[in-house]
Amino acid sequence: MPAPVQPRTAPGADEIEAIARATLAALPGQFRAHLDDVVLIVEEIADDETLDALGIEHPLDLSGLYHGRPIGEKSSMESGALPDRIHLYRRAILEEWIETGVGLDELVAHVMIHEIGHHFGLSDADMHALETMAGEDGADGA
Repeated sequence: MPAPVQPRTAPGADEIEAIARATLAALPGQFRAHLDDVVLIVEEIADDETLDALGIEHPLDLSGLYHGRPIGEKSSMESGALPDRIHLYRRAILEEWIETGVGLDELVAHVMIHEIGHHFGLSDADMHALETMAGEDGADGA
């Protein structure tokens, strides 16, 4: 008789954050150098104000969000601004994980790279290339 399947609890915010930080560490050095001041926040779901501002009706439709100005739009004359932030929304990520069957590490990395791409003002094609670099050889400090 096979052993009973033990129920597994959903990955918590700490696990999501650990995957996101591993994704950051795997990026090529020229990208990591510009991400030290970006704050990473893992929350359960986006708040109503954020959803309303983006025109999103259901909180599980938003898995990540970049708050800030892309590097190319920043000015040395700016002061007193909040730090740039990347929000990852745990429940939306878990919902997508269940629905798609994509590995959690891969999914969190995908969302993280997309939000990092906004920080750099990258196109979708550039974000895809960065995701590929992070998966292949990003940790070598290139």
